Amino acid sequence: MPSVEKPSLYDRLGGVYSIATVVDDFIDRIMHDPRLNANPLVDEAHHRVPPAGFKYLATEMVCWAAGGPQKYTGKSMVDSHSHLKITGREWDAFMDDFQQTLDKFAVPAGEQAELKAIVNSTRADIVVAPQASVA
Repeated sequence: MPSVEKPSLYDRLGGVYSIATVVDDFIDRIMHDPRLNANPLVDEAHHRVPPAGFKYLATEMVCWAAGGPQKYTGKSMVDSHSHLKITGREWDAFMDDFQQTLDKFAVPAGEQAELKAIVNSTRADIVVAPQASVA
């Protein structure tokens, strides 16, 4: 009996329109998150970069990383984030926002795990300041 290949994450998420809808919510969420905007460098970037362009590039990246036909055309994560001095605590807030968006759209647990693995694979390129340890 021939094996049935599992659809790509891109296909399981519903393709570009579904991914773009989720990215739209997520970007709106992080752009207004006071935990992220407490970092003046992040806050300045959130007001300098038009949300529509940011959403476009994030959608492009998620589609590409999920196995879709899109190609990511933006800067590397290091180039686009190193000057923002993002902390581990800010990364945790970012991931909390991501979880809230995934939950809002009822993304299934398996696909959530795959998406979080993709996002977490960029952490070392984004977080440049160590998280303060709690005594």
